[in-house]
Amino acid sequence: MSNGRFSHLLRGVWLLWFWQVVFVAGTGSKLWEVPSVSFTSSSNLSESLQWETHCQYRHLQDRVRITADMPPRLEGTWVSTRCEVRPGPEFLTRSYTFHPTRHFQALQHYYTDSSCEDPAYSLMIRGKLRLRQASWITRGGTEAEHHLSKVGIMIHSLAAKQRLASGLPPSCVGLTLGQVVPGKLYELYNTRAGRGCLAALGFSMMEMGLIRVETQHHNHGGKVQELFLGDIHTDWTQRTHHRPTGYQQPLQNAMHHIHPCPVCALVYRSTEQRPPVLPRSPAAPLSLAGRWVSQRCETRPNVLFLTRDFTFDPDQHAWEGIYRHYTDPACSQPTFTLRASGHYAQGNPSAKVSGATEFVFKVIQVSVTAMEEPTAKLLNGTRPGKCGRARNWEVGVEQDLTPTDGCTVLGIKLPHKEYELFKTELNHRKHPLLLIGERQTDGSSPDRPQRRPTSFQAPLVLCSGGETHPSHHHGSGFNSKQVQLAASGTERLAQLVLLVLGSALCSWICVY
Repeated sequence: MSNGRFSHLLRGVWLLWFWQVVFVAGTGSKLWEVPSVSFTSSSNLSESLQWETHCQYRHLQDRVRITADMPPRLEGTWVSTRCEVRPGPEFLTRSYTFHPTRHFQALQHYYTDSSCEDPAYSLMIRGKLRLRQASWITRGGTEAEHHLSKVGIMIHSLAAKQRLASGLPPSCVGLTLGQVVPGKLYELYNTRAGRGCLAALGFSMMEMGLIRVETQHHNHGGKVQELFLGDIHTDWTQRTHHRPTGYQQPLQNAMHHIHPCPVCALVYRSTEQRPPVLPRSPAAPLSLAGRWVSQRCETRPNVLFLTRDFTFDPDQHAWEGIYRHYTDPACSQPTFTLRASGHYAQGNPSAKVSGATEFVFKVIQVSVTAMEEPTAKLLNGTRPGKCGRARNWEVGVEQDLTPTDGCTVLGIKLPHKEYELFKTELNHRKHPLLLIGERQTDGSSPDRPQRRPTSFQAPLVLCSGGETHPSHHHGSGFNSKQVQLAASGTERLAQLVLLVLGSALCSWICVY
């Protein structure tokens, strides 16, 4: 159910992008060149996602204009808008301040609960950041390098100190935590000390390696600024050296954020001595009925830009998901659309993430629509019986992969089962949000209980009134409607060559 439902498909897409990036970089396309001085005043413009009228909230109907400056302008303070959940799970809020001198100060507050009501400890991080160049991997992002000068820790309770001590090596406990008392800042790291204890904490600021700042310009004259920092690796052992290719959920500028946002004010006023205690959110009962859609163009590790569109029928325990993939961070240039459907079973409340519920999803039907000619040509090159109707792929025409049990070249195999984690919340406008489990950074599938996610992707928003419209695809037995997308209509020979190379590599690497 989560993004990249099919792990091998993700690997294939990554390989296609990798070869495309190598080719573009080799030809000297300006898209990947280091931003020059004259580039600082320019910006990339895009429009917000335009859903059908029946599937929009008022703020999505306002045609918000979005700009992304390259290089990004970071000066100011950026704060969490909610209790964040990282893989593990870890629960935290963040407040990052960037100065014109390129120095930064970051506050990370960690909690024992998924509501961020019980602070455990806070980290005070100081360092320096240097923007380097436009990312040659993640289009629209900027690569940066950081240098830490000091990291301090403040424990907020003896219980938190004991929990930290149980997970750290004896050397760190004796040298650091042994001297820490609640309410007193203790230095974990400086430029003269090693980083061993930071790694043992799972601490890393590698998120600073990939940066994007977006500004939403509203018709009424207001604006909201968001800071996207690099994704956190889902494998604890990989965190300290992972170079991000996707993003975390964004921080918002303390002066230009959504309204109302009580969490923003609490996090902005917080210090290491006074971590924010977030107000208890009203309980949102888990109800999947209706249609849920992405609120923005979403970015994932391994260079994926996509939107998601789900419809659930609790009476039939049926679901349908539509994943629309694009080549750009504005989700304006479609490459292919994947439609999956099946059944699901609700399990027990999560023992790791309070308020979340465990699910098991079964994928029994998949179809794919090529949205550009190179993708159609690639699929037409597959062997008969391996990927839909042989040599019958056309741009904009959907093909059912169920009769061939999936598609070998795309790495899709049917049927397929996954163990998921769901949670519902209310946003600042009291509209329902649906959080679906985060995919592993390496693209592996949660095909067994121990691989169930412990964190979430970007929230999906419920269509107005939870209304759905009849689907005429596959006779699925429940309601949904596909947003129609126009194919690019541009044939790029170089892209086709790269697609073929990528598919060959995928077939060599992927294990079914």
